[in-house]
Amino acid sequence: MISRKVILTGSFGVGKTSLFRRFITNTFSEKYITTIGVKVDKKTVEVKGQEVSILLWDIAGEIKQDKVPKSYFLGASAIIYVFDLTRPSTYKNISTDMKILNDILPDSILKIVANKADMVNASAIDTISSELEESIDVITSAKTGENVDELFLGLAADFLN
Repeated sequence: MISRKVILTGSFGVGKTSLFRRFITNTFSEKYITTIGVKVDKKTVEVKGQEVSILLWDIAGEIKQDKVPKSYFLGASAIIYVFDLTRPSTYKNISTDMKILNDILPDSILKIVANKADMVNASAIDTISSELEESIDVITSAKTGENVDELFLGLAADFLN
């Protein structure tokens, strides 16, 4: 079995904790509870006949990624950068945040995740995608579970390559 550390980061209120919960326990809550510091849990998945243990770190939301303690990122194999499709302020600085994250962990896998797909229509998603300088890797809804397992199973598969 291989084990990899994965960081969930992005602005406050984008659904990082909801994605965390949906993946780890397959639950969702409408209650918004601010994450203080970091929450850590793990889940083992099977991909391509191999077990992959994902140690998932849910980091408190920050508007600027350079405000997150760099020690949180130590040893991470991947970063999942989450933004909220309903709040432009959460994705207007994606390019700057990507540069900061790439500087911190230049050899890690970096996934850009657009969350809250259940709250917008396909045309809005297309418009947002066309306005971004960065490409969205996965469009999710923590509420409905849309593409949540695909996100993490895809990441686990990437670890095997």
